[in-house]
Amino acid sequence: AIAREKVLCLPNKKVPSCSNKLFKCPSECPQRKPADPKAKACFVDCGPKCEAVCKNRVLTCNGFGSICYDPRFVGGDGVMFYFHGSKGQTYSILYDLPTLGINAHLIGTRPRGRPRDYTWIDSFAIIIPSHTLIITTKKASVWDDDIDHLSFSLDTNTVSLEETHVAEWSSPDGSIRIERTHNTNSAVIYVAGKAKINVIARPITEQDNRVHNYQLPVDDCFVHLDMQFEFFNLSDNVGGVLGQTYRPGYVSPVKRGVPMPVMGGEDKYRTSSLLSTNCAACHGFGLLEEESTVHTTMEPEAQW
Repeated sequence: AIAREKVLCLPNKKVPSCSNKLFKCPSECPQRKPADPKAKACFVDCGPKCEAVCKNRVLTCNGFGSICYDPRFVGGDGVMFYFHGSKGQTYSILYDLPTLGINAHLIGTRPRGRPRDYTWIDSFAIIIPSHTLIITTKKASVWDDDIDHLSFSLDTNTVSLEETHVAEWSSPDGSIRIERTHNTNSAVIYVAGKAKINVIARPITEQDNRVHNYQLPVDDCFVHLDMQFEFFNLSDNVGGVLGQTYRPGYVSPVKRGVPMPVMGGEDKYRTSSLLSTNCAACHGFGLLEEESTVHTTMEPEAQW
């Protein structure tokens, strides 16, 4: 039998009863990184349950906090909606300033006669006081799942990750960690005390292109990102296209019972770049200093 590993809940201000406690992994998933990348892995739930649980290491596009496809969101309130945006623009996915900002950049195409762009997320940035992490896709004319299409850079320095599903990397101060969940194109990012983000790089398939009439160019399969977020220790002032859905008392304005409920707010959440926290809605929440080169040590506050 495989020995059951132990997982630790680090200090968490909102759930102090779980802080600094060790939990043994269930026998059904005894390891954090099983040899089989498709097997369920051991995670620790440092919320009200305070226990080790079994979960898949990859995202689900129907789960809370997911962003997939032509961006289709499932909010923290469980309500599904689309946010179209415009190709070439960047939007605030979440701001909880001054401790966390997440922005996403859109690629897209607009077939002749169509009133709006088809859009997908091709890169996003995580902004914390100590670091900036940018996750981007690599352009491809033909998709090959054995070739990695993910790229990571911390404070403009490229992060190198071995192409194996157990590879991992941590920032020197321990505030950011990246783990692959498959040999290529799939990873999970941990931001200490703030977030866990599953990400997968995918192409637009020939069938998708044909069915939806995207009219993509023959030399670009529009590699994009599907993501799922889990957040910790958010303030009551959290906002952003996704972030607003985690605000206490939030009521979604999107229409229910329609095939494509759309969330507005393009002008409100647009930022000038991936590393900017200057969206119109962001003002008044103590902005992170833009283009800052100061990187201070950030103590981890929550479980990995």
